[in-house]
Amino acid sequence: MHNNMMHHQPLSGKELDYISDSISNEDLLVKQCAVAAHNSSNPAVQQLCTQMLREHHQHILMLTQSLQHHQSIAPYQMQ
Repeated sequence: MHNNMMHHQPLSGKELDYISDSISNEDLLVKQCAVAAHNSSNPAVQQLCTQMLREHHQHILMLTQSLQHHQSIAPYQMQ
């Protein structure tokens, strides 16, 4: 493994804000996909919306993991 891959730097405040905003945006997309899937009478649209809902939920999980990783390497960093 390369040295730079083993030593991660804490995220900046701006990066943390960006991740937080991204989580909010992904959450909104999850909700919109759920409503669209529920309100559609077209099975293909329902399936597509459900698939998109799962993808956006995965994005939330990845972003949340990034925040958890940041906390593990910079638990006391001032924001």
